[in-house]
Amino acid sequence: MARENLNDLVVFVAVAREGSFTKAAAQLGVSQSALSHTVRALETRLGVRLLTRTTRSVSPTQAGERLFATVAPRLEEIEAEVEALSDMRDKPAGNIRVSAAGHAATNVVWPKLKNFLPDYPDITVEIIVNYGLIDIVAERYDAGVRLGDQVAKDMIAVRIAPDLRMAVVGTPSYFAKHSPPATPQDLTSHTCIGMRLPTYGGLYTWEFERKRHAVNVRVAGQLIFNSSPPMVTAALAGFGLAYVPEDMVEDQIIAGRLIRVLTDWCPYFPGYHLYFASRRQSSPAFALLVDALRHRD
Repeated sequence: MARENLNDLVVFVAVAREGSFTKAAAQLGVSQSALSHTVRALETRLGVRLLTRTTRSVSPTQAGERLFATVAPRLEEIEAEVEALSDMRDKPAGNIRVSAAGHAATNVVWPKLKNFLPDYPDITVEIIVNYGLIDIVAERYDAGVRLGDQVAKDMIAVRIAPDLRMAVVGTPSYFAKHSPPATPQDLTSHTCIGMRLPTYGGLYTWEFERKRHAVNVRVAGQLIFNSSPPMVTAALAGFGLAYVPEDMVEDQIIAGRLIRVLTDWCPYFPGYHLYFASRRQSSPAFALLVDALRHRD
């Protein structure tokens, strides 16, 4: 195949994947008009229309979908091989994209990254905070970070943190006005700071367990967030009780700014794991990152 034909396919795949000439042009670093011209030339040469264009969107035709399904994986394989060759230099290099929830990114990944990155200046790690259980392969991430019981069975998983325990906390001023809950069911009469995550759809139900007896409680209050840090901030401001990972509030508990309750009811969850598809194992840079994040007892 002529080199220009291969370049045309690269352009087509970018436009089809992004669903936009504007986004594809930004990704490839060329003008939108140049991309449009390239795709039209490819369609003329093949004798079929590949993309349906409207004023708001671009979508593949049936022929375009067939070409995309065939060509896109092969272009990715070529790209991966080229990246693997570049990683064979004396200094490992490359860009590694990781999807992680906010707590994992801040409390687990970052403390290890700040020690790892100075030794490998040619490695770039991009952390995208995401609370949904996304398909990391389809979304073109190199890896994801989730709790152990949330990792798909067809992924390779590496533990990067110990088991995680939750904590229910409130301020001394809050408990001066409200009696501390003795059981999880007592939380229904308390003002609680809620969480809404895409993983669960609705409001997250607080989970408790003691002596193999599990209790889930639907709480209510004036505030609902979609991540843990603002929940801690709201709890410190006296707006109610928060249910968050205990490592986020340990210092506040020690300092007396927060009081922990229902300690014997708060369960442990399988710790965070880095997970990825097996085809990514060939990159030296990625292997170094996995080793740096790996949990060691």
